[in-house]
Amino acid sequence: MYLPTIVALAAVATIGYLVGRRGHVSEELNADRARRELKRAQAVASQLEEIADRIRKNLAVHQSSISKFKDRVSAINSQEEKAAWCELFREAENMLKPTLDLAAQISCAYDELRQQTSHLMTFTETRTDPLTGISNRKALDETLESSFALLARYDQPFSLAMFDIDHFKQVNDVQGHVRGDQILQAVARLLDEETRETDLVARYGGEEFVVVMPHTDLEGASVYSEKIRAAAEKSGLVTVSGGVASASHQDDPQTLLSRADAALYAAKAAGRNRIHRNTGINVEAWVAETAEMPVPDCADSNAAAVG
Repeated sequence: MYLPTIVALAAVATIGYLVGRRGHVSEELNADRARRELKRAQAVASQLEEIADRIRKNLAVHQSSISKFKDRVSAINSQEEKAAWCELFREAENMLKPTLDLAAQISCAYDELRQQTSHLMTFTETRTDPLTGISNRKALDETLESSFALLARYDQPFSLAMFDIDHFKQVNDVQGHVRGDQILQAVARLLDEETRETDLVARYGGEEFVVVMPHTDLEGASVYSEKIRAAAEKSGLVTVSGGVASASHQDDPQTLLSRADAALYAAKAAGRNRIHRNTGINVEAWVAETAEMPVPDCADSNAAAVG
């Protein structure tokens, strides 16, 4: 019965850490990065608060049932009537499923806490790409591991999009590496601004970026990716190509990344500045016109690339 207190203390400690981290970021990093970290910090704190509140309510309901059962036991303790004992057995049987459900909810809450801890860890310097200020490969690997654990245990879906800046080598060769770094920072900022607080945006390597989207199916991730492609094109700086894949129970982090990479390769081979997706059966083009469809609100139910 001490779980709500533990979770609440975790939430308070997290908020305290994030407030302190916010001040540290303000002093050392630029305003954009500070804004991104504060936005994500608020999301992590909110998630922890929701978990604590949900467990507290579930425990309160279950404790009320236990109290009634105890009173019932006391009332018939000195009685010998067979009917009374049969009724007690029926009540005990009725309590069994809520008890098992609560145990499952507590287990799920601990997994959610671990996931939020993983999000919290992305604030540290060892999990941040120094050039762009977004998450690095280490943070991506940890997020994928956590996401696959939730998929295996609770069938919680998630999808992944991999983006590559088109003709980036030409930018470096013609305009110089300083300009190339500015382009990388601009694309990272675009990705970060267009994602939910619960999504992870990471620099995968070179000019490649990966976005992990919890509670999102292949359709939703495809619509999001087309939105990113269109926004990059509209910016006039560069265009991007994207590959999308949704995690399955047969996947692991490496196979999921490989499937998204195969879709990305197909998009670039088809002419760049487009989105392809890997259905698990084949790789297909995402037709731009279909991106007019609204993104499903799943959160409430949510080969080397060519240069």
